[in-house]
Amino acid sequence: MKKYELMDQLIKDNNGYLFAKDVENAGISRTSLANYVKEHGLTKISKGTYISSDTWEDNLYILQLRYPKIVFSDETALYLNGLTDREYSDVCITVPPDFSRGRLYREGITIHQDRNYLLGITEIKTNFGNPVKTYNKERCICNMVRRRKDTDVQHYQTAIKTYMRSTDKNLNRLMLYAEKTGVMDEIRRYTEVLL
Repeated sequence: MKKYELMDQLIKDNNGYLFAKDVENAGISRTSLANYVKEHGLTKISKGTYISSDTWEDNLYILQLRYPKIVFSDETALYLNGLTDREYSDVCITVPPDFSRGRLYREGITIHQDRNYLLGITEIKTNFGNPVKTYNKERCICNMVRRRKDTDVQHYQTAIKTYMRSTDKNLNRLMLYAEKTGVMDEIRRYTEVLL
């Protein structure tokens, strides 16, 4: 397979994105990559990441590529998990306690730092079919209850009811997470009333 054909295939395999690391792993030089990018009108979206002109930009996926440690949380995670039908108004993420947040703040991202950062991470596909890290449904519910004052009432009520009605809820995991995040009493009340 010729170099350009191989890069065409890499773009196809990655939903319209081309990654310099994949090109290098295929034994193609940076010079060939630069020529391909120029000739095919690709746009550089971050270091080593390009997007084809006929691909819709997936902002969550691009953000995940730029900052691999972030986990989508709060109203963004509620939307990704199908716990609310209203699209998020702000992109919300959670990062480890030692993560430098300066650049993300300047981009208008809502950032939470959490010592339980690793608890409940899962991978979900965005509306564009690209994988991103987010919290699972149980962690979303615990986070939402923990930050109730910062959560839109409509999002809150819809998410709780949707979760409690869902067939794939995991109440044992919900209780475990509730204990670890300090919202056990509130979660127990919801489960008693809504189940």
